[in-house]
Amino acid sequence: MKRTATVLAAVLLAAAGCSDSGGGGSSGSADTPGVTDTEIVVGTHMPLTGPAAAGYSKIAPATKAYFDYVNANGGVHGRKITYKIMDDGYNPANTQQVVRQLVLQDKVFAILNGLGTPTHSGVLDFLKTNRVPDLFVASGSRSWNQPDKYPGTFGFNPDYTVEGKILATHVKETYAGKKVCFLGQDDDFGRDSLAGIEKVLGPVAAKQSYVTSNPNVGPQIGALKAAACQVVMLATVPGFTALSIGTAAKLGFKPQFVVSNVGSDPTTLAKTLGDAAPLLEGVVAANYLPLANDTANPWIQLYTKVNTQYNAGAELDNNVVYGMSVAYLFVQALQSAGKDLTRDGIVEAVEKGGFTGPGLVPVRYSADDHSGYSGEQLTTIEKGQAKYFGKAYRTDDGDGAVEPVEAAAVAPPANGIPAA
Repeated sequence: MKRTATVLAAVLLAAAGCSDSGGGGSSGSADTPGVTDTEIVVGTHMPLTGPAAAGYSKIAPATKAYFDYVNANGGVHGRKITYKIMDDGYNPANTQQVVRQLVLQDKVFAILNGLGTPTHSGVLDFLKTNRVPDLFVASGSRSWNQPDKYPGTFGFNPDYTVEGKILATHVKETYAGKKVCFLGQDDDFGRDSLAGIEKVLGPVAAKQSYVTSNPNVGPQIGALKAAACQVVMLATVPGFTALSIGTAAKLGFKPQFVVSNVGSDPTTLAKTLGDAAPLLEGVVAANYLPLANDTANPWIQLYTKVNTQYNAGAELDNNVVYGMSVAYLFVQALQSAGKDLTRDGIVEAVEKGGFTGPGLVPVRYSADDHSGYSGEQLTTIEKGQAKYFGKAYRTDDGDGAVEPVEAAAVAPPANGIPAA
């Protein structure tokens, strides 16, 4: 009987330790993993190395820099944010390993901005089973917007089908009669992008795919050249955007490139292309955040200040802007969730929505929509820098129209930290 009682006590103790796990039964912050009176511990998986490291390796350090800035100014409800950044090399097997470590060993409160469609897709069920909030995934896959199936998962980027429809609308209006083709990553990133493109354009003239483990797109680009493509739409991470454009030049192939936001940061592409950087001139893409080169923008001024003080002098590019924008939104969500922070509470706070910030278009979080930003505005590269043109647009991932959206610009608070 004594042994049975001891085992029963241990089971009850373990159950009590899991009482706040993102879905009911929480008795408050004292029972919440990763939360103490003075600290909130969150984690992420990022490609600090590997085929997607170019550009993307700058995101998490920028997020941490903004958290360090907030911490230096008192934190959130008296708590400092600790950000544990794990390198997964953009390898799904590694992602599963590091996320398990963050959840089971490091006991993080939430996973924040885990990057990658193929990588993060493999941890959705694990995070759901452990009822860990899965916030602001760094990818535009439609998988993040399944509140019934994954109630704790939220996107951040406009989803790739939304983006595909917006980019394709520009192509339809600007390059009417031209032969349009597609090269995309061989996963939901590429497939979702193509789905959006073909909703607007119908079937493209030719399509190719690549895998990140093979840094040779010669056959794919050669096939697009042979098909006499005049516009090539790319759903590519930065390294493969540069590789595609550089390979095309070597083959004497000069289509108009139209590129997904996630693969279009000019600073990253220029560094990858080196002396061939002038090939970027005229590339069309899209974005939904202030551009790093817009020094008159108050958000860029804030991020420049934070970057200088807390990010080891990293060059400010659109990846840094992205990382700090994610951090700002997370702090907003923490403020909204209140001092009695629980996993349920942060999910409810995000679903409540109402967030404002640096975006050119609204975020659209609700109990029924976990998809993040609702649209984008087109950019083009001129003299090595991205510039916005035209209007911002929003749409859905179905058959809804692509419509202009007028969103009033919101300045950051005077101290750069969202109010409670």
